[in-house]
Amino acid sequence: MNLFKSFSLNRKFNNSVIAIGNFDGVHKGHQKVLMAAKDKAKKEKKKFGILTFDPMPMMFFQKRLLNHKIQNKNQKLKILKSQKIDFLIEKKFNKAFSKTSYYDFIQNIIFKKLNCKFLFVSQNFRFGKNREGDVKKLKHFEKKYSYKTIVTPALKINNKIVSSTLIRSLIEKGKVHEVKKFLGRNWCVEGKVQRGFQRGRKIGFPTCNLSLGNYKLPKFGVYDVKIKFKKFIKRGIANIGIRPTFNGKKPTLEVNIFGFNRNIYKKEIEIEFLKFIRKERKFKGIEDLKKQIKKDIKKIKK
Repeated sequence: MNLFKSFSLNRKFNNSVIAIGNFDGVHKGHQKVLMAAKDKAKKEKKKFGILTFDPMPMMFFQKRLLNHKIQNKNQKLKILKSQKIDFLIEKKFNKAFSKTSYYDFIQNIIFKKLNCKFLFVSQNFRFGKNREGDVKKLKHFEKKYSYKTIVTPALKINNKIVSSTLIRSLIEKGKVHEVKKFLGRNWCVEGKVQRGFQRGRKIGFPTCNLSLGNYKLPKFGVYDVKIKFKKFIKRGIANIGIRPTFNGKKPTLEVNIFGFNRNIYKKEIEIEFLKFIRKERKFKGIEDLKKQIKKDIKKIKK
């Protein structure tokens, strides 16, 4: 897969099939669009690429919108690579680009720079300054600029339209066990193990601490998780929250890995969420907390 940070593509990618979107999560709905675009490219004997943006436009305009993403950039690139696309354009969304009118986007980017022949977008796709561009405007200029707009019908599972918004809502409610049917895999977060206060070690349950960065914050509480580190895959227990027993304030992810005692400080690990166990709560003291942790671990192992 060829990765581009601008619209200056190699000539071999002219007249391509291009899908445009944020693709946060690359969920089953996204996968349906990508499969349709890939099939079209194969049928027309053309290259297939994706145009996406960083940061997501919504997060650029709403600076206070933190903890919103289903996946980080590394995860997104990894999944898109697995889709076997020919090229990916990861355009930086900044103040200058946000001022591009919808017409300039069509004329100067789609036609002159990308020179694509087939454009795959969602029904609610918006683009250009003040989000003035939409599917109707794309279709209006098709003949003039020699491209064809293709809108893939939304995917429904259990009478629910599969969307990043739906998946974020499930994560927020702690319904991580339901995410898989819409995402196509369990929800995962990855990050570098950070040094904590060593409280877990002192009470007999050493933990790996990770910053949640811009990931969507799940319901605070205890989760059954799977931990991936290099070739190791282990089960464990995770707590996400502010640690009220210790008067914490900042949301933190702490993970106790079963049967694993290696020092992985500053190492990258991936946490796969399987099931919500219980809400986070404040305990009277350390002994009450230890008793509850033992119960939680017993429940998960059982």
